Amino acid sequence: MTDSANNEPTIASRDVFHGRIIDVRVDTIRLPNGRETTREIVDHAPSICVVPVDADNNVLLVRQYRKPAESFLLEVPAGGIEEGEEPEESARRELQEEIGHTAAELTELTAFWLAPGWATEYMYAYLATGLSPAVLESDEDEFIEVVRVPLDEIPGQISSGAIRDAKSVASLLLALRVLGG
Repeated sequence: MTDSANNEPTIASRDVFHGRIIDVRVDTIRLPNGRETTREIVDHAPSICVVPVDADNNVLLVRQYRKPAESFLLEVPAGGIEEGEEPEESARRELQEEIGHTAAELTELTAFWLAPGWATEYMYAYLATGLSPAVLESDEDEFIEVVRVPLDEIPGQISSGAIRDAKSVASLLLALRVLGG
């Protein structure tokens, strides 16, 4: 659902950083009461995340070190949508790069803003079933371990904090609902 009313029109915009993955800008905006203020915004391309479930009802998660969290996190496979790529194509590519599988069926679970208070990143979440081996070379700066977790252990993993990444929690809970778990 999208609300097209612009309650904070942009008066001016200033680019402050251009990176490989993100850009940062500061927008001067007008509030509904007429006052002006600024918003710091991180521009990020749309992205995807995928809940891959194998024939034995295991979820294939990835364990990787996340520098901002200064910790290893257990997550669903995810990544950016490349220019000219549809979300579903991106989901299939990321599955091959991160867990070495493709899916016979991809079901869109939902789509959501990751951090709408300060970022433009919009993420599409999928359930992947009918997995079969299909490997693409992974990104050179990613060091990923694939971890199989039985589907029925996912709620406990979330409750215990073993899975604490927001996109993973949201997409896993939606997948459980779809799968009747």
